[in-house]
Amino acid sequence: MPRYDYRCRACGTNFEVSRPMSEASAPASCPDGHDDTVKLLSTVAVTGAARGGAPAPPPAGGGGCCGGGCCG
Repeated sequence: MPRYDYRCRACGTNFEVSRPMSEASAPASCPDGHDDTVKLLSTVAVTGAARGGAPAPPPAGGGGCCGGGCCG
């Protein structure tokens, strides 16, 4: 089940709520009971090895932040 990050505007607490994607836009109360909350933009980091345990191959064109041409 996805987790969504919120911040309470009343007390400044950051908290998470686990709920189905169908309820992603529903309001959430902070743990202290305040209703003035805002949903935060979350970033997702996916790490790990490719299938079979081998590391993922480098991107075509030499890698780097933009394909190898402008970062050197």
